[in-house]
Amino acid sequence: MEIDDLTPAEARVWRAFPRGELVDFRTADDEDPAEGADWGPERTVRASVLRTLLLDGPRENGEIPSLDVSGARITGALRLQHAAVEVPVRLKNCHFEQVPRLYAGRTREVNLSESVLPGLLAHAVRVDGVLRLTRARFAGTVRLGGAQITESVYLESARFLAPEDATDPVLQLNQAAVGVDLWAPGLRARGPVRLTGATVAGRVNLIDAVLETPGGTALDAQYLSVGSGVGARCLRARGRVDFRGVRVPGTLDLLHADLAGPGGTALRVSSAVIGELWLRGGARLDGALNLRRSQIDLLTLDPDMVPDQVHLSDLGYTALAPHESAERRLPMLERDGDGYVPYAYEQLTAAYRRTGDDDAARRVQLAKQRRHRRTLPWYGRLWGHVQDLTVGYGFRPLRAGIWLLTLLAIGSAAFGLEHPAALKPSEAPPFNPMFYTLDLLLPIISFGQETAFAPRAGYQWLAYLLTVTGWVLATTVVTGVTRTVSRQ
Repeated sequence: MEIDDLTPAEARVWRAFPRGELVDFRTADDEDPAEGADWGPERTVRASVLRTLLLDGPRENGEIPSLDVSGARITGALRLQHAAVEVPVRLKNCHFEQVPRLYAGRTREVNLSESVLPGLLAHAVRVDGVLRLTRARFAGTVRLGGAQITESVYLESARFLAPEDATDPVLQLNQAAVGVDLWAPGLRARGPVRLTGATVAGRVNLIDAVLETPGGTALDAQYLSVGSGVGARCLRARGRVDFRGVRVPGTLDLLHADLAGPGGTALRVSSAVIGELWLRGGARLDGALNLRRSQIDLLTLDPDMVPDQVHLSDLGYTALAPHESAERRLPMLERDGDGYVPYAYEQLTAAYRRTGDDDAARRVQLAKQRRHRRTLPWYGRLWGHVQDLTVGYGFRPLRAGIWLLTLLAIGSAAFGLEHPAALKPSEAPPFNPMFYTLDLLLPIISFGQETAFAPRAGYQWLAYLLTVTGWVLATTVVTGVTRTVSRQ
């Protein structure tokens, strides 16, 4: 391309390129690039001119070239697919009429901050530096699948506003590799955001992001792997947030999040390995919470955020915070969509025992037995009710003492009023109503009263009742003690 073919605006860019100077077409700092379609020829630059500069632009000895333009209207398609660009590309506050094509190319820094674009095709691109899309606005899809960025990706306050009937992801970073951080606080996306299989050496920041894909997946971060943590504090999502299979050695921070997937799943963090998961201080999830098969060192879970349906099968955690009473935690286990999951009760019991709250641990185990009872046939449920009523499945041993004292008082009073007849009056010891009742209640210990005296009429039935009740109490106590010892 000859310099004589250039417009005055393009000539300014051409002359500035060899020295890496900024060409700023803006007339005011607060002008909106969304109105760039109305900008005149004095600030219009053809994409073909920019392509020529980037691939074969002029050089000056002792100068470092770069393409640094602000406030331009760029017409035509910037086609750099499979190209090797050796200079930084900075096109800020610009209005692009067509989608730039960078896929499978290689470049240094790419900065499209505060620009307005119909989309970006840059899958499999390699950027030896940073990719900046800060406060950029996109009307279509940004494709960065398989991209390799040696430093950070900046998407702070970027806007992805696809048409409401669009179904394709508005931001694709699946299988991308980011050398430092993925920085996207305040991001706004109307349409799915996909980070599936991405690798980020540092941290992912989605603080204050707003993601809207009602009826679909707002954030698909399945198998995301990060070197540090994921910050999604105050995240607002309409549509499923999916962290299935993620690897986060630090913190997955969802404090004060507002997540809604009505009729489906609001949050899935299944099959994940996470240092700390923080889910606290936000609105109650509108949709299911799925934590199946995940391994978490510290699970911070606010009971007030737990929805009507959860999935906790094979969830493992070392510690559970904040410390709440068993009565606050148990309803979550009752809502498990997989039904009765014994392992979930064992995990909660272990968490309480690690904090030294043995009473809460016993309450969880008692709730586990009661939940298990509902899965048994009628005779098993009947026996379970007996154990629960008498000794609380062994977790309420004082109940047995109360029952024994009550029956002892009833028997002593009854047989004190009506002494049983002696079987052998000449050999019978003096009658003692209390020890006679104890003989009936305690199946092993004998005070010699039961074998020496025989009650008459209705008192015989009272003796039968005391004997049967004693055997039931003894059996349930032994069963409960055995269960407790086996758990220890």
